[in-house]
Amino acid sequence: MAGSGQAPLREGDDVLLRVRRLVVEFPGRSHRTVHAVSDVSFDVRRGETLGLVGESGSGKSTTGLAVMRLQVATSGQIEFDGTDVISADHDTLRGMRSRFQMVFQDPIAALNPRRTVRNIVAEPLRIWAEHGRIDRDEQVAKMLDAVGLDAGLVGGRRPHEFSGGQAQRISIARALILEPDLLVCDEPVSSLDVSVQAQILNLLRDMKARYGLTMIFISHDLAVVKNVSDRLAVMYLGKLCEIGDAEAVYSAPAHPYTNALLASVPRLGGGQEGPPLTGELPSPTDPPSGCRFRTRCPRATDICAEVEPEMRPVGEDHHVACHHPTVGSDQASLDDDELAIGDLAFAPPGAADSRK
Repeated sequence: MAGSGQAPLREGDDVLLRVRRLVVEFPGRSHRTVHAVSDVSFDVRRGETLGLVGESGSGKSTTGLAVMRLQVATSGQIEFDGTDVISADHDTLRGMRSRFQMVFQDPIAALNPRRTVRNIVAEPLRIWAEHGRIDRDEQVAKMLDAVGLDAGLVGGRRPHEFSGGQAQRISIARALILEPDLLVCDEPVSSLDVSVQAQILNLLRDMKARYGLTMIFISHDLAVVKNVSDRLAVMYLGKLCEIGDAEAVYSAPAHPYTNALLASVPRLGGGQEGPPLTGELPSPTDPPSGCRFRTRCPRATDICAEVEPEMRPVGEDHHVACHHPTVGSDQASLDDDELAIGDLAFAPPGAADSRK
């Protein structure tokens, strides 16, 4: 499952973000290094949504933070519209900051508790000083309305007065007020109720269409990202194990780990397609040799411990890092009509109160 190699990278001028051999490591206790992200390569085209999924501890959030340069990368390249984010100096990075924004997992913790909603959303405009006071107020009111909040009712209130779903709408408004090109969403619905998750997913879909956004949507839940992703990348213990067109990965997953994740998703009517993944994630300070998934993989053989698999194509825009990819009857799958959240998440307008 190691996922080394740059085989998934695509050519073309329409690639907005290109990540090459990204490595992020942290010093640990007793001089042991935490290998959070190890040799990860992927790209995102303009207007595309990449779903980045995996269990807790897989390195997906660290990857998102490194893309934003909120976390310093140990090595590798992160090119945003042709400019290397990792090596960019202060002035260059500052000039790029308004073009990529992030929505964090905990909406309440992400908002300043001492500021009003109006000030929180207007802060990016004040920092960039591109708008006068009256113009800022108009922009804030329009943006709050776009995310389903009435500026007259919520503008003077503070974050603790809102539910998790409302607070996440405020976070999205703040992130989009400068109309960025790239939006990184780090598990934006994981702390919300299922019905509210659906509303936020609908909102992000609408915002993507309205502002022409390119998105990275990070989640541990394959069902959540099913209908929002154009492309899917699956991570395990700091490595990519499978990446490709979302429909191809969901309908014909080639990696045993992806199969296990899909099989464990609850279906409408109860039950699961297969047994959930068992066993604990190995320590990132001492990852297994060869394929990092081999200690939990039912298909592992001697070669999996000895040789690190490279990314290789298994279809058009579909790559996997596995010595023994799954085929045919071994594959799990996930259809729209089986999802407990799929139909709800993309219900027609008016089916649910969008302001909760």
